[in-house]
Amino acid sequence: MPNENVTNAPEATHDVVIVGSGPAGLTAAIYTARADLRPLVLEGEPSSTTDQPGGQLMLTTEVENFPGFVDGVMGPELMASFRKQALRFGAEILTVKATKVDLSARPFRIWVGDPDAPEPTYRARALVVATGAQSILLEVPGEDRLLGHGLSTCATCDGFFFRDKPIAVVGGGDSALEEAIFLSKFASSVLVVHRRSELRASKIMQDRAMANPKISFRWNTVVEEVLGESTLVGLAVRDTVTGETSVLDVQGCFVAIGHAPNTSLFAGQLSMDEAGYLVTGPGTATGVPGVFACGDVQDHVYRQAITAAGSGCMAAIDVERYLEAEHHPAT
Repeated sequence: MPNENVTNAPEATHDVVIVGSGPAGLTAAIYTARADLRPLVLEGEPSSTTDQPGGQLMLTTEVENFPGFVDGVMGPELMASFRKQALRFGAEILTVKATKVDLSARPFRIWVGDPDAPEPTYRARALVVATGAQSILLEVPGEDRLLGHGLSTCATCDGFFFRDKPIAVVGGGDSALEEAIFLSKFASSVLVVHRRSELRASKIMQDRAMANPKISFRWNTVVEEVLGESTLVGLAVRDTVTGETSVLDVQGCFVAIGHAPNTSLFAGQLSMDEAGYLVTGPGTATGVPGVFACGDVQDHVYRQAITAAGSGCMAAIDVERYLEAEHHPAT
């Protein structure tokens, strides 16, 4: 995406900088822009595995549960609308990835590009962290070599390339079944590989997947290795009950086993729980005054587009009140 509405002046100090551009970050941008806080959004880079512009919805197919869309909406289309709305109200959006932050004093300092540069790229009176989460991979042999060569975490991005081919989806939640259903439009067959004997997905998603004639299931099974030299030719798997090993004859594999929060940028500076999610409260406040967090980077329970957007609204209101209190302290 091109950079838009960007001043990009070195060391420019902004009322608020928002790191991340999923539903949470862009909702925060819409609300802070309408509050005349002129937010700067560092939306991430398309090639990055973390802090990707638009967040996880850019890797999602049809979204049926976002209010206002009776017939559903494609994830990328929804995020494009969020972005246009933020720009309409005057948010500045920069297609770069924050590489370092210093939250030890205000204004906060944010670097893009070289993290070892002596001076920051931007300074912020308030900071909103909306860096989201990323897909968890299998961590098995062959995965790194074949990622992008038959192994994928994005059905929307890569499904077309598996037309009339047998593929597997690893996982048992809503995301895995959503991917399987979408991929059934292209693949000759879709095998859902799940480590347990029953799915974690919602009943409506289970019913849809099980009613799909192209989708079948392999229970109590884990992937031990992704096979192939230059392209994926199969999966070595193990039965968790019997210990028996076998090879699945598939030409593609989509991994949908969960997400990890993108919080490495804030390690040692913001409080995190055992899983690495940012700790917030009251509201969206972190332990550092002036720093707020919203969306999947601090939510490991709901993790929905609508809850992320709602928390982005909360963060924006928290920022506005924080900056207003600074300008007009109580006497």
